[in-house]
Amino acid sequence: MKNLADLCLGETGWVRNAAGGLSQRLRDLGFTRGAGVECLLAAPGCGMRAYRVRGAVIALRQRDARQVIMEDGRHE
Repeated sequence: MKNLADLCLGETGWVRNAAGGLSQRLRDLGFTRGAGVECLLAAPGCGMRAYRVRGAVIALRQRDARQVIMEDGRHE
């Protein structure tokens, strides 16, 4: 199953759900079911990426981004 950390730079995906210890915090930040997410920036070597979700730019550690499960294929 694909997670947010699997998105490549410039790629867009759609959230299926947030799981794990940070799930409520991630939902509060906008990572809710059906939300479109674009990977904007990837910092080399430090494991941080910036994502655009619901008009905001949010930076997440790779380990936290793995808790956001993405839809398989395009969301309709």
